[in-house]
Amino acid sequence: MGAFSRQKFFQELAHGCLLPTAQQGLEQVWQLLVICLLCRLLWMLGLPSFVKHLGTIAGGFYTLYLFFELHMIWVVLLSLLCYLFLFLCRHSTMRGTFLSITVLIYLLLGELHMMDTTNWHKMRGSQMVVAMKAVSLAFDLDRGVVASVPSPIEFMGYIYFVGTVIFGPWISFNSYKDALEGRQLSLSWLVKVSVSWMKSQVCLVVSNCVAPYLFPYFIPVYGDKLLRGDLTVSKPLSIEFPRSMVEVVTSWNLPMSRFLHTYVFKSALKFGTFSAIMVTYTASAFLHGLSFHLGAVLLSLGFITYIEHVLRKRLAAICNACVLSKKCQPHCTHRNKKKLWVYLINIAFSALAVLHLTYLGSVFNSSVDYMEEDEGDIGHHTVQKWSELSWTSHWVTFGCWILYRLIL
Repeated sequence: MGAFSRQKFFQELAHGCLLPTAQQGLEQVWQLLVICLLCRLLWMLGLPSFVKHLGTIAGGFYTLYLFFELHMIWVVLLSLLCYLFLFLCRHSTMRGTFLSITVLIYLLLGELHMMDTTNWHKMRGSQMVVAMKAVSLAFDLDRGVVASVPSPIEFMGYIYFVGTVIFGPWISFNSYKDALEGRQLSLSWLVKVSVSWMKSQVCLVVSNCVAPYLFPYFIPVYGDKLLRGDLTVSKPLSIEFPRSMVEVVTSWNLPMSRFLHTYVFKSALKFGTFSAIMVTYTASAFLHGLSFHLGAVLLSLGFITYIEHVLRKRLAAICNACVLSKKCQPHCTHRNKKKLWVYLINIAFSALAVLHLTYLGSVFNSSVDYMEEDEGDIGHHTVQKWSELSWTSHWVTFGCWILYRLIL
């Protein structure tokens, strides 16, 4: 790359990455956007509810076939299994817990036995969304948020809701019912959708082209070698400039964070805060797929976020200062809010969060994509990478725990 002139580099970047990435992104989603628009128009016609559900199911089935072809049968099988369970256990008060176990067993069997790893991983996102929808509905039935088990058409309409069945995010059953009311289209809605789509395209291009190619061009490290240095789904600035690791994990995927907090963390809270946190991250690891490096990162995040939370909570109590993991409300009772040392403590924890992110993210690179079918290689890669970094983040977390115990 060093032999290229800057002009030649930008030409190669534009023709070799930027344009193909943008074109492939459009090819992937344009039919999905059209189907979403058709469903939205259908919902506005004032038709009976069952017709709207059937239209949603048809759109979801077509979309699944568009992306997964006949492999979509495994997503359909999971949805049928979930509804069968809900119907058979319709008089139980433990549907959420039992269905969660059933779904996890299904996902584990899928990862290990039912089909080849490559095709299963292609459907991992849809499988995860279906599992989250079914489990949340079961817990809502247990808690009385949803009055009764939906009819098969209502359930399948919710599961195959075309706006979420491929890429997510998770939505609740009541949110789906609200969407079916078919609010009128408006210019502001069209502008918002267009801006959101443009933002997604920009993020795709940046992650695929700017991060691995443009940054290294301007930041050479080893001689000629180069090293890369109101949203409803995520909060990018809270991830890039974090106050804490707690803020990072809650801002990364807002709908999934709400799902895990509402249906996993709160359900497990009776076993204690630490146990609830570890159960939550374990559930997240299972939902994301049986992958060693992802599971290792998520479980590490469980320890990191818990220790950070209790340490900063203790420091806030001792210093009577706004140094909690989450930003205090404007009228909180802390005496010290804007003093220099308060800012310094928060900046130090922000720097620590960046360190954790860099360390944990080191196991994710392009070479891992070629190890998908061999978990042994992925496990070795993860351990080797963290060993090269002297297990820095884990040791720092252990040190923070020691500090917390000393000031307890």
